[in-house]
Amino acid sequence: MRTVIILILLHLCSCSKVCSQETRETLIAFYNVENLFSPHRAELPEPSNSVYDQPEWNLRRYNTKIRNLGRVIRSLGGLHEKPGPDLLGVAEVENAGVLQDLIHHDALQGGDYEIIHKDSPDHRGIDVALLYRRSSFIPHHTETHTLRMYHEEGYRLYTRDLLVVSGYLGEELIHILINHWPSRRGGKEQSARLRSLAAKLNRRAIDSIKRLYSEPFLIAMGDFNDDPTDPSMYYGLRGRNKASDSLETLFNPMLELFRKGYGSLAYRDRWHLFDQILLSGKKLGNQEHSYAYKKAGIFMPAWLRSSRGAYRGYPLRTYIGRTYTGGYSDHFPVYVLFTASEHDPLVEPKVVGDSGKNEN
Repeated sequence: MRTVIILILLHLCSCSKVCSQETRETLIAFYNVENLFSPHRAELPEPSNSVYDQPEWNLRRYNTKIRNLGRVIRSLGGLHEKPGPDLLGVAEVENAGVLQDLIHHDALQGGDYEIIHKDSPDHRGIDVALLYRRSSFIPHHTETHTLRMYHEEGYRLYTRDLLVVSGYLGEELIHILINHWPSRRGGKEQSARLRSLAAKLNRRAIDSIKRLYSEPFLIAMGDFNDDPTDPSMYYGLRGRNKASDSLETLFNPMLELFRKGYGSLAYRDRWHLFDQILLSGKKLGNQEHSYAYKKAGIFMPAWLRSSRGAYRGYPLRTYIGRTYTGGYSDHFPVYVLFTASEHDPLVEPKVVGDSGKNEN
């Protein structure tokens, strides 16, 4: 009898240890929301110089857009029993006002989101931003890096700034780079040099972080307007399909997805994976740190796709040309999932220099 009791106690202790090591999940995503503009720009305290002029863009359609985007964000989080991603990078937003409307919509009730946004000099009046759940992330430092580029004739071209946010995800200090690189307007080859410049800007920002922290946890996300195999991503940003101990390269889980034929947007019957999330290799699967990479994906349920016509299967967008379709966006969201032990030891960042704002 005594032996049986001892065995039971040993079993209970073992179960308790397993339960104490049970992991939780952290969801990080990126979404190009396709021209989220207010219908009342002239009434705003600081109206942008937006050129958004789709026909009959009014309050009703704007509210539909906000509701639709809220549904996407909530549904993506619902796959992992969350009210939304813990961190969500967004692109093509006009200003902080439209983001306030989004995070306070009923669809995101309980998400407890806050906003980090900076105005960019982009000629279309669109910016990038970070939405974060207050229960998951504590911001520490924010800065922007301006991409200075010029036309061959010498005049300046204005695009989105690179937004860099550092903060604590649980007990781990992370650094998030949110991008929206120059488009392919004028042709892929003709505009490639602009995205090469954007890649170099990211590498300079990463080098600045590396001078401050010996093993920084980096997450570079965005709409890069290039696929994972294009030179700007593979050689410029140095995104690879395997984790590495070297911070000279980044792990790009989207590379394998793209090689399997998946994409986040479609153009002329070809799928592209412009929306990507890249990670610093040293943190991946490292038991000494709080978070371990689990998987990456593209959120593309049937209701987020066009169901008929020439664009069947494409993302169901708000406008097709000048025709209002009442959809969501011309991009699907992408995401990565991390697991984190509730009882991992606290890991203090290894500071090797003084922090400070570094705006280019």
